[in-house]
Amino acid sequence: MTTTPLLLITADPAHPLAHLALRYAHAYLREASNHSENSRIDDNDINDSDNPNTKRALLNVFFYGDSAHTANRLRWQSADQIDLTKEWQSLAEQYQLSLPVCVSTALSRGVSDADNSTRHQLEGANLAAGFTLVGLSELALMMQDDCRLIQF
Repeated sequence: MTTTPLLLITADPAHPLAHLALRYAHAYLREASNHSENSRIDDNDINDSDNPNTKRALLNVFFYGDSAHTANRLRWQSADQIDLTKEWQSLAEQYQLSLPVCVSTALSRGVSDADNSTRHQLEGANLAAGFTLVGLSELALMMQDDCRLIQF
């Protein structure tokens, strides 16, 4: 069975490591996609062992700490800079990735979805489409299998 890499992104979107994480994800997914198109993959490599009808992700991503700013749909980016929010959304759509963000670190940085805004009596929601607020248990689940953790 192949190991699914886990990108733990903690860098603020303005930091070079945040951009490096995106470039790494692009390169890894492109290579993994080319590999799966050009060779037969054992079903155990892509299926969840508990449920053979469930495909495993090619790549797991988790936004934690300052990287929660990436999930803010109100974050403006000048035209001469890469908009990491839109780039992650595009990548997630292309490869059916989930974009989980630690709910605690997101809320403490002013990023919220509608449910948490209501629960915590906040003014409104600003979570970008495609991103989801989750607890740290999601990160623990991603790490419970034999994963290769790469932190940016």
